[in-house]
Amino acid sequence: MNLPAPLRQAIDRALERTPLPALRQAASTLSERYRGEVRDGRLHMADDLAVKAYLAQRMPATYAAIRASLGALAEARPDFRPKTLLDIGAGPGTALWAVADLWPGLEQAVLIEASDAARATGRALAQDSLNIRTDWVKGDATRGLPTSKPADLVTMAYVLDELAPSEVAPLIDRIWAVAADAVLIVEPGTPAGWRRILAARMQLIKYGAQVVAPCPHDLPCRLEGSDWCHFSRRVARSRLHRLTKDADVPWEDEKFAYLAVSRHSRDATRNPRVLAPPRAGSGKVSLKLCQPDGRAAEQLFTKRNGEGYKIARRAGWGDSLQLDADLCS
Repeated sequence: MNLPAPLRQAIDRALERTPLPALRQAASTLSERYRGEVRDGRLHMADDLAVKAYLAQRMPATYAAIRASLGALAEARPDFRPKTLLDIGAGPGTALWAVADLWPGLEQAVLIEASDAARATGRALAQDSLNIRTDWVKGDATRGLPTSKPADLVTMAYVLDELAPSEVAPLIDRIWAVAADAVLIVEPGTPAGWRRILAARMQLIKYGAQVVAPCPHDLPCRLEGSDWCHFSRRVARSRLHRLTKDADVPWEDEKFAYLAVSRHSRDATRNPRVLAPPRAGSGKVSLKLCQPDGRAAEQLFTKRNGEGYKIARRAGWGDSLQLDADLCS
């Protein structure tokens, strides 16, 4: 997955005068904080250099995870076309760009971000490229949202991993209260990230939320033991991205977990979701599927399955499969 051309060009302009050694050091520090899920009260993007490191190193992968998650929401709710967005912990506007790419009809966005440097960079990136009314608001969502106006879509990406456990449930309360329709939460694709997604899922279902994606059901999750629900997107690395990470490979795989819920029912059809990379052999494909009845298990498709086998052979990790019951037999 690639960044939209206007965003890539805006990032290049923002980074063109930044010394590479300084950018590398800032990127290394940022990576350590993300990997360690550091919760020391400091902002990950506290200053201009840290924000630039995010643009070079983390924004492409974060954009890919958010855009893929939004795509699953759009697939399950083809009627959903948000006009307003509220993004919590917006950084320099990564979710804004992903939403605008998928739904060009987006008219207004409120972006809540505590870092002055991130808000300033976000304004600069979007000002000449996005025809959307944006309101960048300084605020810490753990202390109450600085806005109470409902939005069609509320997004929160890579935020819960920065919070103390006691701060998570009250924040989920707040975002549900201001969601006119849908909520999307994205977290790192680690066991800990998935556990945070699972806790948010349980909490939102209690409030009456309808699960839209990735789960094809609102039942308790059946994954057990060391298993966890996560997905992956391959991200193209720019030349500067490779230099910043001192990497030779022109791509990286971003692992993420996500949850999309709505106040409204999804499409009546609930299709199985592929939970892992397919395993293919001669004349057969094995898919790990989350089923509408709550089951999560391997399903073997062979040529005897006819159309079901053809669909399974084309399936990718994270796909929702249009499989009738008779095609699974």
